Amino acid sequence: MPLLELADQVQQLRTLARDFEALHARVRDASYTPDTDALRQISPLLLKAQDLTAAVLVRLGTLESSVYTSVAGSRSSLECLASVVVASSLAGSDLASALFANPFDGAPFPGCPSDDASTRAARHAEAIPRMTGHLADAAHQLDLSATGCHYVATGITRDRANARVETVSARAAAVPALTSTQYDALKALVLGGGRLYESSQRGLGVTRVAVDNGTRISIATFRALTHRGLVDRDTNTSLFYGQKITVTEQGQQALARPRPAATAASPARAVAAPPTVRGARR
Repeated sequence: MPLLELADQVQQLRTLARDFEALHARVRDASYTPDTDALRQISPLLLKAQDLTAAVLVRLGTLESSVYTSVAGSRSSLECLASVVVASSLAGSDLASALFANPFDGAPFPGCPSDDASTRAARHAEAIPRMTGHLADAAHQLDLSATGCHYVATGITRDRANARVETVSARAAAVPALTSTQYDALKALVLGGGRLYESSQRGLGVTRVAVDNGTRISIATFRALTHRGLVDRDTNTSLFYGQKITVTEQGQQALARPRPAATAASPARAVAAPPTVRGARR
């Protein structure tokens, strides 16, 4: 998974967090009476908790096998997401325990006395606090699950931003140093734009660079910039009409550096006079 696709994972984690929050509200506000109604009200909550646990497991597996594991700080996010699996599983267990505490009014074994109204009411009254406690525990675990998803989403966003900054810095450090002439040519192409032309003079093809603001750039300088990947040209257009020159991202990074000092011209070498040969005719 490319680093850019982590944005999709962040979005899915945010969606999961909202789903956990919605389920938390449903469990917290659950209203029921023991027996059949409780089964009807709590069963969908349990099924939803199990679905969300499965979704968290998918997100954990996807991130654990992605390029994100090479990003600094990813371990903390993965451990937090694993804790969300635990919390959502405990929420499902609490909901199942609430169903187990629910007093079902079925017929007893033969020979056992049947429940009368007062016995049934006592069983319901005894079960309600236990069921309420299990539902409160489930709501707490769902709240932790939502918080954990938000935390992981924020962590991935932060780690991804830091990784992008580190990558840009590494690329900037890899940009070769420019001469002052190359720097000025690159800046002129950014500010004025330019095109590469080829014309025929005396049967020979002559290639030249034309900049809109009139700056003169030699073809040797242009080739040096192209070789370093600092400029690019539109090869889909004929050189006769002019190929548009663009400054690449690496070229932009090179311009972000201070302008290099101009190199002093080397002094011309003195031409030695030929030695005098004695006896030579004048």
